[in-house]
Amino acid sequence: MELKDHIREVPDFPKPGINFYDITTLLKHPQALSTCLDRFAALFEDLAVDKVVGIESRGFLFGPHLACNLDAGFVPVRKPGKLPADTRHATYDLEYGTDQLEIHRDAIAPGERVLIVDDVIATGGTAEATCQLVASGGGTVVGVGFVIELTFLSGRDRLSAYDTRALITY
Repeated sequence: MELKDHIREVPDFPKPGINFYDITTLLKHPQALSTCLDRFAALFEDLAVDKVVGIESRGFLFGPHLACNLDAGFVPVRKPGKLPADTRHATYDLEYGTDQLEIHRDAIAPGERVLIVDDVIATGGTAEATCQLVASGGGTVVGVGFVIELTFLSGRDRLSAYDTRALITY
């Protein structure tokens, strides 16, 4: 099955000149979704992982499935103010300003092996900030994975210190 056939390209979203790759059309198709989840999990079956960290919000769609397949726990990384207990945060640059991500302080134990996942890697800033969060808690990032990689934005370059894998590339 060609997964790209189930991803809708939306021109000029969220602003003119941006071509948005919409996975909702893949998610609503049972066989495409199942194939995507199976293939994504297979990308990481060679890694020994203690925790899978999913980046808000679409990383939450794929992270728990990977965690179950890899016999690991799942940890959400969220925007500020969304997690109820004590958190650590990382600030990262956007095109016009900065943003933050948070993780519970007790989510990753020192020495745990962590796989970070999200739906898309564009410039890599969000994933890089998540790697910093994991490291600040003493975890070791053993991989960073994406369903889609937008290679023309060179986000992988920001993650050159990590084993970075993508299921689909544009």
